[in-house]
Amino acid sequence: MTDLTDTPTFDLLLLDAIALTADPAQPEIRGAAIGIANGRITWLAAQPPERYEATRVLRLPGHFVTPGFVNTHAHSILTMVRGVAADLGFAPSYTPGIPKGTQVNPDQARALARLGALEALLFGSTVLGDNFVHADVTTEAMVELGMRLAPSWRIHDVDFARVAHGDWHHSADIGNATLQAGLDLHARWAAHPRVRVNLAAHAVDTCSEGFLREVAAASQQHGLVVSTHLGQSQVEVDRVLARCGRSSTEVLADTGLLNERLMGGHCIYVTPEDAARMAAAGAHAVHIPKCNATSGRLAPTPMLKRAGVNMALATDTQHGDMVELMRWALVTARVQEGRVDDSWQPRDVFHMATMGGAKALGMADEIGSLALGKAADLVVFDANRPHLRPHVNPLGNLVHTGQGRDVSMVVVDGEILVENGRPTRVDMDAVCAEAEEAARALWAAEGKRYWL
Repeated sequence: MTDLTDTPTFDLLLLDAIALTADPAQPEIRGAAIGIANGRITWLAAQPPERYEATRVLRLPGHFVTPGFVNTHAHSILTMVRGVAADLGFAPSYTPGIPKGTQVNPDQARALARLGALEALLFGSTVLGDNFVHADVTTEAMVELGMRLAPSWRIHDVDFARVAHGDWHHSADIGNATLQAGLDLHARWAAHPRVRVNLAAHAVDTCSEGFLREVAAASQQHGLVVSTHLGQSQVEVDRVLARCGRSSTEVLADTGLLNERLMGGHCIYVTPEDAARMAAAGAHAVHIPKCNATSGRLAPTPMLKRAGVNMALATDTQHGDMVELMRWALVTARVQEGRVDDSWQPRDVFHMATMGGAKALGMADEIGSLALGKAADLVVFDANRPHLRPHVNPLGNLVHTGQGRDVSMVVVDGEILVENGRPTRVDMDAVCAEAEEAARALWAAEGKRYWL
């Protein structure tokens, strides 16, 4: 009679894959067996247990399995300006002549956010830090996909309807409304296991110093991460210097926001002194390499890394492909260094896309690597394709030649959300059609038609 007392039971067992764990102690496991039970990784080894019971077993020879990517900074509604804003040279909110968040109605926001979030999920992001207008309805829409969310309202006290025309007017009423909306969002989703609301204070130029202190107090009271744009433009640098006589980083320090709960997006215009302040405070830099480079600028990531700043990775408004983003992060750092050396290798940008983001969100104990006891958030890549062969260095292959389109499966909390490259919870074609309709209406309101 078989003794079953030591027989592990799995809801899902993945076999014969190449596991890229993001764990420096065991970064790669060939022929890996990954067992999942109750949403957790309960087996991770080069062989399955001698005996086991499993509801479903998948054999994945020639496939890579990675942790889910942690995409910490995005504005999914801005899929509405895809293919246009990238060639205008500046952020959409500051640019006249294209649709703005202030023009988007709730139904349009829902449709566009679902499109952006679905794109990110299909490309392997199991966590999406998304902030913009209508965060109440967009969070509802994105939750339907099943991914983890770190959402927020776009919080500011500037009148964005006037910013694109060079009029910087700060209003206490706007600040009170956006901050309260952010706190209401937190209260609504606090009990949801896959939603962790943060406060997205837009930027130091769009938030007055008094308002930033209010955000800092709310962050401290509720233990919430604060996401912001930090050093994203010369306009920000000039505005903040003229208004405050200091850098944005100094203002964040003075207002109580520069701490381990702060994620600074872009960090293009930061000085070595700023980087030292960030590192000492435990603040995190969110690197957005493709958006930066598309606008003709590079964030000084080698300098930030040498200063000891934790770096996460994010797609922002360009696209949802974190694999391509790793490649951009690696190449742009090497361009700045003018060489290839051990300081910028695939493992470094892979860390940014996984554990770096998890640390920035305060979730490193739960996600960001394949490890026993962690949440079963993982991505399966079909690496049997010609551009990912041979498997001499799988992580090098993934970073240098991989694509988000190579993703065949995405799992969050043990639930399969993408299988055979298709979402399991929503109708992909319907999501695309609804977003197309919303974008057409918004562009038509601007007097432009980009379709037949």
